[in-house]
Formats: sequence, C-alpha cells, structure tokens
Amino acid sequence: MKNNKEQTIDYESSIRKSNELSMAKLNHGLTLNQMQLLAYAIYSTQKDSKRNIFNKASFEQKFGLGEYRTEHANEDTKKLYELGFATVNLEEDEFDYLRVFQRITYKKGIFSFKWADDMLPHILELKDNYVMTDLSIAAKFKSSFSWTLYEYLKAHYGYWHKELSKKSLMRLFGIENVKSYQSNTSLLKTKALNLAIDEINQYTEFEVWYKEIKSGRKITGFQIHWSTGKRKAGATDKQLTLLREINDEVERKMFDYLALENSKSRDMARRYIIRIKEIDRQVNEKLTSKQANVFIQEAKELYRCLQDLLENDGQERDTSIYFNWLEDEE
Repeated sequence: MKNNKEQTIDYESSIRKSNELSMAKLNHGLTLNQMQLLAYAIYSTQKDSKRNIFNKASFEQKFGLGEYRTEHANEDTKKLYELGFATVNLEEDEFDYLRVFQRITYKKGIFSFKWADDMLPHILELKDNYVMTDLSIAAKFKSSFSWTLYEYLKAHYGYWHKELSKKSLMRLFGIENVKSYQSNTSLLKTKALNLAIDEINQYTEFEVWYKEIKSGRKITGFQIHWSTGKRKAGATDKQLTLLREINDEVERKMFDYLALENSKSRDMARRYIIRIKEIDRQVNEKLTSKQANVFIQEAKELYRCLQDLLENDGQERDTSIYFNWLEDEE
C-alpha cells in the first residue's frame, strides 16, 4: 500500500540488520539513548569493521544529544553488555540463544567494543533479507516506542496490517509489567501507541493508523495499518565527491578560462563556470542519487566544453586524473 510521501534514504547514514535480528526484539526494554548507542555501534562497525571504535562526541552529534556524561555512558553500556537474542522455532523443535557483545570499553570519550562472533553475520556482509534504518530519520524520534514500532513495521515488509493483542503490544514496547498500562488502556494509547504513531507519521515514509479490537466494551487489541511512500535514494559519497572535484578543478583553472584571447570564448566560459557554481551550491546531504547523476552528467559536459575552449585557444588539453574520471561511466 502506497501513500503520497516521498522519502529520501541516506544510505551513508543507514544501518542494516538481518531480518532475524530485527525481529528478535533486541531493543526490548532499552531506553531511547540505549537504542541510539546500540545503533551507533552497528553503524560504526559497518563503516569500518576493523576498528570497532567511535568517539562520544560523534555519537552525540549524530543524534543531536546534549551533554552525554560518563555516568550516562556507564549505565547505558551496562545494559547493552547484557544484551542477547534468540531465534526460536518450537514447531521445528529448535531454538538458538546468542550474546551480542563480548566486551565494551570506554576511556576518555572513546567507546571500543568487541561483538560476539555469532552476532557478526547479522550486521556484516548482508546481501538479502535485511532491514535498513536511516539514522538521520531515527535521530528525530523522542520516544523509544517510536523507534521500536518503526523497526517492527520495516521488519514486516510486504504486510500492510498486523493484529496485536494488548498484551502483545505491551511486550513489543517492553512495558508489559507496568501496572498503569495494564489497567488503563487509554493511558497505553496516549503515552505509548499514539505517541509512536504521531512521530512515525511526522518523520518517516510511513502513514500509520489503527483500529481497536473489542470484546464488548473492553479493548483487547489493535489492528495496526500502514502505508509507505515512494523512497528516493540519497546521493552516495562517490557522487558527491565527484561533483565537488569537478567544481574544485574548475576553480583551480579559473584564470586560464577567463584569460582566453577570444572574447566570445571568454563569455561562454563565464556561463559554463556560473552553471557549475550553481550545481555546486546544491550539493548537500538532501540531494538524491537521481538528482546527483543528472548534475554529474551536466557538470561533465560543461567541463568538457571548458576544455575545448582551452584547446581552441591553443592551450594543451588537460589529461590529468581530473579529466580521466570524467570519462568514467556512472
């Protein structure tokens, strides 16, 4: 089911988790900061699997946190160190329990960690059947319930509604032992379900709503429905780097272009340079992959035209690396 939203996915800011891991309720009982810390550990590993470290300041910046003190890091790390998950299939007479971390260390603003060996296949070298979460989207959530429900919906790709009993919903949110929610369904809706849906609808590609399931006048569950918008892939680092390199090379040779002997050629060079500058001003994290590719093709052609003007003016055509990468196909 589709909606009218358009959602840009920033692949450079996204994490990937296997379907098994996404469905394993790994975030069960975690606070929002603890979810963020776990996600950033996965993000750091997927960026550089040989280091497995990250700076506290970069973590704070990624999620727009205020002061994240050492005592906060200590409490959150203790919770993460206890994490495990299971894959259970009692119908097939099998189950498997796994640890997540072997070790987590923090020293002077640097987190370092070692994953349990059995955890690594669930976050590295994933080719099929995985869930992608864009941290630039998840960073906007102010509630752990929003993050939990968002990943639950993403893990049920191909579904457009799921029926959850009240108990199942509370287990999903990790609040099954909270007496106020047990006795007051209205409070559960206001403080957890509605809050999560409002944030998901505001910040993500999903539109979510629900219908109450009743037995007489008593609410016994919820039928959750959702639709998804058309996703637009964000520009890759390679695309953004290429666009900036073209602009930098034009700047480097600006004097040559504007010193052409023929006045008509100089005017043409000015127009080409102005357009390349206009393209460069639009190179940012909101640029989609499709838009970047269009800009790349245009910038390449403009650069070739500038090179032709130099050659026609009697100057040697550039054969440096900057011209060679213009010949590459995207």
